[in-house]
Amino acid sequence: MAIRKVVTSEDPILRKHSRKVENFNERLWTLLDDMKDTMYKAEGVGLAAVQVGILRRVIVVDVGDGLLELINPEIIESSGSLRDVEGCLSLPGESGTVDRPEFVKIKAQNRDGVWRRYEGTGLKARCFCHEIDHLDGILYTDKVIKDVSAEDIKNGK
Repeated sequence: MAIRKVVTSEDPILRKHSRKVENFNERLWTLLDDMKDTMYKAEGVGLAAVQVGILRRVIVVDVGDGLLELINPEIIESSGSLRDVEGCLSLPGESGTVDRPEFVKIKAQNRDGVWRRYEGTGLKARCFCHEIDHLDGILYTDKVIKDVSAEDIKNGK
């Protein structure tokens, strides 16, 4: 496996829409393995293929309860609202406050092309939304709530 270079905000690829994965083969599996290694090395909780320069609908997520490899993910249900501070491996040193659903249900294919459903609350729901946004060229900074700081969040504002 290899550690790939994480694309930063100056690169216009982050604003492009990723294409659907059609071929579930060794090339995809290598990408998934490299993304996993890259995410763990950077101490992230999620990574989209576009963040390593590949315009495919592929994300990896691990919020502490095991790695999920999600291909062609789609949000099929969401509810609630949770305001919290987010950062991004493609925007090192930056953070901002964003509202995301508290609960999300998604469907995605695994590395063998089998469709599965996944659910997440709290951080996992936030991570699903954040990474799926990347696949559509959306950065969390597009959704930042102005005039709300991390300190405000801690104090329940």
